[in-house]
Amino acid sequence: MDPYVVELERERQMKDRFMAHHPESPFVAEGVPGFRGLRYFPVDPSLRVAARLERRPAPEEAYLRTNRDGQSTMRLIGELRFALRGRELRLRVFHAGEGVGTSVFVPFRDGTSGSESYGPGRYLTLELNERDEYELDFNRAFNPYCAYTDAYECGFPPADNDLPVPIRAGEKVWSEDRNPSTPNTALRERAQPAPKPSASPTARSRRSGASAARRRSPAPGKRTRPTRRSR
Repeated sequence: MDPYVVELERERQMKDRFMAHHPESPFVAEGVPGFRGLRYFPVDPSLRVAARLERRPAPEEAYLRTNRDGQSTMRLIGELRFALRGRELRLRVFHAGEGVGTSVFVPFRDGTSGSESYGPGRYLTLELNERDEYELDFNRAFNPYCAYTDAYECGFPPADNDLPVPIRAGEKVWSEDRNPSTPNTALRERAQPAPKPSASPTARSRRSGASAARRRSPAPGKRTRPTRRSR
């Protein structure tokens, strides 16, 4: 088997173990039921592309809208330029601030968003280098924690990072019941009044079993509890 595929499969197995058992997993911390392994598109080596970062003269303050209808403050580093399926494309690159070192993240949407993949968008991460040349591997695209539970606040990709092509690589949507078609749809659904809770013993049991803990997300964003801060 291709060593690249072996490495990717190993990474996914490790992530599944983390999600299933680690106290900082959103499934463990928030008591999200039914974890059965994350879902992925088949590995597609053609969706590993060479990219070049065109930096801004100096990082610029930028704001990403969040699923809480707030704003996440970032630093815009520049734009990655690359070719895919015969098209010249670009994606904006952001740094989340102190505590993440040289790690930057690339939020994006594509032609699968809202159907096969999480509607509000997915993320890629990179480590900055002096050459500003990178391998952009969409097979490693992942969902923010707000794709699994409303307990986390996540930044949405800017409109500039909407790719006009389908990217059938990386993580798929976790649940069709938790897949708003766009960031705006996610905000509208959240603004709707919650249904009145059932008085049945089963409903009371579900409520009492929910975890109140808030854990750190690996993606840029913050927890929903104001008493705890994250990057």
